[in-house]
Amino acid sequence: MARAKKSETTDGADLAPVVGRNLKRLRTERGLSLEKLSQASGVSRAMLGQVELGQSAPTINVLWKMARALDVPFSALIASTPTTGARVLRAEAAKRLMSSDGSFASRALFPFDQPRRVEFYELKLAPRGVEKADAHAPGTVENLVVSKGQVEVVVDGEAHTLEAGDAIVFDADLPHEYRNASAGDAVMYLVMTYAEEVG
Repeated sequence: MARAKKSETTDGADLAPVVGRNLKRLRTERGLSLEKLSQASGVSRAMLGQVELGQSAPTINVLWKMARALDVPFSALIASTPTTGARVLRAEAAKRLMSSDGSFASRALFPFDQPRRVEFYELKLAPRGVEKADAHAPGTVENLVVSKGQVEVVVDGEAHTLEAGDAIVFDADLPHEYRNASAGDAVMYLVMTYAEEVG
């Protein structure tokens, strides 16, 4: 299991308090104790407690495990206050979530305002880097395009090699991983679609 690190964002904004508040609210709404959520997610009770208190920002892998156990989209855990109207998401103010070894970075290209059925991400993978993802909730679909580098996407054990400009659509409720097969950074854009509209 991936271990959480204190700071997982590359800008000054800390997601830890936001994730902590959302985790506690969602867990309480479902009548789950920390122990029950730990059993369902595979994340230790101690780690869940630290996250709820805003003392630790979880890695991408840990966030996915918590979201799946709570049966909510990934964005439900990182959502902040809702706003209306046009939103400009400045690159320099972006919140980037990192893998535990720092080789994989994910930037949400949508506001962290509320859970949504469709999410859009920019992904960066270091040279020869590998990012393994657990199966997401049933019905989740990933549509990914490579904009830079060569990436091997493995879905349920079957490998697909993508060059820059190539795209792939697959059922993400199966185990999958991304492998950077090139000597430079790989950049990808991902649209994640969940099976049902969330309230």
